[in-house]
Amino acid sequence: MSEIGVRELKARASEIIRNVRERRTRYVITYRGRPVGLLTPLDEALMTPLPPAGESATTTWEELTRLGEEIGRGWRSPLTSTELLSEMRR
Repeated sequence: MSEIGVRELKARASEIIRNVRERRTRYVITYRGRPVGLLTPLDEALMTPLPPAGESATTTWEELTRLGEEIGRGWRSPLTSTELLSEMRR
């Protein structure tokens, strides 16, 4: 998958869209070297189910809470996730 900066995307938009459409090329869009988005052919994106338009934030939070509990049941470290992240940032 190719990476492309925002400025390059702006300058070569037509060419890049043509590559996505005709060659099925996928791009990671970066801003100041950090990934911020993905440009992919639409039919590939449709293979990944998206939540229905207007799905409530409550439903999303409920799913995140459920996933967090599932991860917690399998957690094997004596440190919490917050402690592990703090260690990694040092």
